[in-house]
Amino acid sequence: MSDPLDLKKHIREVNDFPIPGIQFRDITSLIETPKTFKKTCKRLTELTENFSAEIVVSIESRGFIFAGSVANDLLLPFVLARKPGKLPNETYIKSFDLEYGSTSIEIQKNTSIRSGQKIVIIDDLVATGGTAIACGELLTENFNINKSDILILCVIDLPDLGGSELIKNQGYNIKTLIAY
Repeated sequence: MSDPLDLKKHIREVNDFPIPGIQFRDITSLIETPKTFKKTCKRLTELTENFSAEIVVSIESRGFIFAGSVANDLLLPFVLARKPGKLPNETYIKSFDLEYGSTSIEIQKNTSIRSGQKIVIIDDLVATGGTAIACGELLTENFNINKSDILILCVIDLPDLGGSELIKNQGYNIKTLIAY
């Protein structure tokens, strides 16, 4: 599958994590390799800049690793989408299903997001698409952001699980660096 930046050799496969039957793609080996991490962040930054993003939103927790670098490089606001109970102010919340369970994410109501802005959502991986779509719905439903003004940007795509296709079918833009 696709790997134009030659990143796959830096991503470990962990079987049966976090539950039996899941083949986990571990990005810790990628971020422990400075040149590869820099190359990954540089490409994510280019894609964010090409989209003319005004805000970077990232999904807890591995997405934060990449999004912080992108937001810093482009001098953009960095908004956190976190698990319930992790943010100190009043939040908007969205529940969703994962490939191995269900959960919720929250974004603070007092964030810098404003209607009409172009936003990039960064995460490490797209599997079934539930997390990214939930984050997109938080933005469209609560901040009046158009789906066409949202780019979901992930390092890894697992296309056999259908998430990236579902995201496209929901009307969001999506780009990934690696496909398995």
